Amino acid sequence: MNKPVVLGIETSCDETAVALYRHGEVLAEAVHSQVDIHRYYGGVVPELASRDHAGYLRIVADEVLSGWEGPIDLVCATRGPGLIGGLLVGLTWARSFAFGRQIPFVGVHHLAGHLAAPLVDPLFKMKPPAVALIASGGHTLIYDLPAWGQVRLLGGTRDDAAGECFDKAARMLNLGYPGGPAIQSAASKHVGPAIRLPRPMLKQGIEMSFSGLKTALLTEVNSRSKPLSEESVSELAFALQDAIVDVLVTKLRYALQLTGRDRVIIGGGVAANQPLRDRVEALTREGIEVYVPPRKYCTDNAAMIAAAGSIQFEHFGPDSLDAPAQARWDLQQYWPAS
Repeated sequence: MNKPVVLGIETSCDETAVALYRHGEVLAEAVHSQVDIHRYYGGVVPELASRDHAGYLRIVADEVLSGWEGPIDLVCATRGPGLIGGLLVGLTWARSFAFGRQIPFVGVHHLAGHLAAPLVDPLFKMKPPAVALIASGGHTLIYDLPAWGQVRLLGGTRDDAAGECFDKAARMLNLGYPGGPAIQSAASKHVGPAIRLPRPMLKQGIEMSFSGLKTALLTEVNSRSKPLSEESVSELAFALQDAIVDVLVTKLRYALQLTGRDRVIIGGGVAANQPLRDRVEALTREGIEVYVPPRKYCTDNAAMIAAAGSIQFEHFGPDSLDAPAQARWDLQQYWPAS
């Protein structure tokens, strides 16, 4: 099949997303965000998320498909990991669409989607092997990517994900939800020296931990007079962001040294953070080839799911229509290294 047109569906967390994709090109896409629903609670409420997916998926899909008159060759939907209710909404819709039109179906691993996000950019020319960092609200992992469709886990967080740490820190500082953009905005207002928060496990290989950093921030918050001044909030936001970015970039360096690779890809919602993007892109001065996706493709989207599904279909063929949703799922089971 020459450059198939792929319909992608993403409903694993709090975005209802649909896209039409053809190798290196997003033909159409739409996203319905649930941020306003979950902001009141300071985080994603699974039951509310799944109900909202059920209410909006058809609307979002119609928006994407209404102007498309060409063929659709493959249907892909996220089937894990993620919130099981949302996964089931997307899978059920996608499988029904595929069955009714006799189109092959592929269930996609959400993290494979983040790894494949660069493929939606027509300017992307890098080829594996590479080291890949996925940093989001639910995952912080570093993989060796020998080839598309193959991964080997090098290390990851032992507790909180980097994005989760941003969210919890934003709550401590009364900055709202989602935490990543709120912390970055507050940190950008800081001028002058700042306290230095700890970098847990900084010199212990590629493993990471962010729970201690969160605790250190809470201790610092509790030691200051209330309410916190705007200067204190911006200083603490800066210190936390600086620590997280420092850990992630240091671990990327370890991974490059361990594997001997000279290419880096980053993805996931935390990859939208500007200081992290700047620090990773600075690796080019050391002879490392770097790709950082546009921000809209760092956060959850359906184009990346379609791109990953294309790889999966090419290497492993279609899935059964009864392939189950999986709340937890090791990416190495989906894309095993040879």
